[in-house]
Amino acid sequence: MMKNKTFYLSVSLCVVAMLGVSSCGRKQPPVVAPVPESPPVQVEKPAPEPAPTVSIGASPATIERENQTTLRWQSSNATSVVIDNGIGNVEKSGSIVVSPLESTTYTATATGAGGDAKSSTRVTVVPKSVEVAVTSTDLDSLKRAIDEGLVKPIFFPYDKAELTDESKTVLEANAQVIQKFVQANLVIEGHCDERGTEEYNLALGDRRAQVVKDYLVQLGVSGGRLETISLGEERPFVEGSNESAFSQNRRAHFIVKR
Repeated sequence: MMKNKTFYLSVSLCVVAMLGVSSCGRKQPPVVAPVPESPPVQVEKPAPEPAPTVSIGASPATIERENQTTLRWQSSNATSVVIDNGIGNVEKSGSIVVSPLESTTYTATATGAGGDAKSSTRVTVVPKSVEVAVTSTDLDSLKRAIDEGLVKPIFFPYDKAELTDESKTVLEANAQVIQKFVQANLVIEGHCDERGTEEYNLALGDRRAQVVKDYLVQLGVSGGRLETISLGEERPFVEGSNESAFSQNRRAHFIVKR
């Protein structure tokens, strides 16, 4: 009996020993380090669309009734442009002729992905002017223009009958005034200083008057309205025997033919 107890005790110890050996020899699972979380992805927002711009103007800004003016406009970053007061959709930049019957404000609206923009211009319409009857004749008007210096004399170098660039400029301005009074005729007087013989100066004065007439005809003044005459040294404009006086007397002078 004692032997059986000893046997069972021995077997139990062996089983416990075997279990202990099996438990000690088991491998522990490896420790896995945690994977760090990735930072959140930054999604870039698209850049905002540029805002449209528009400008509009009128030229002229003031007109008489029944006359016309031109609207001009420019825009940027726009997909459409609309002008009010009956004009409607237009090109993004351009011009249009209008004839409002009364003072009107025109507003251009530009629309684009970035929003809207507006610009306005005012066209002022005034009553049509009443033409005032002309009481003076072309003859009197042209004489007054000469007296007031609007038609200027032409000066020449010593012993010359050629036009200088300055003289041509003066004649171009004279022609514009002369053409306003088509019913008036002119006499072009050729003058000289006192140096030289009388016969020579008469011939020189004639050439000076003629070269002025020829240039005015080139500028569009009818030759039938222009008469030439040479007075030589007979009627000096400035008395004296010095260059200051001589330079004023070498001239072509204009008078109205009565």
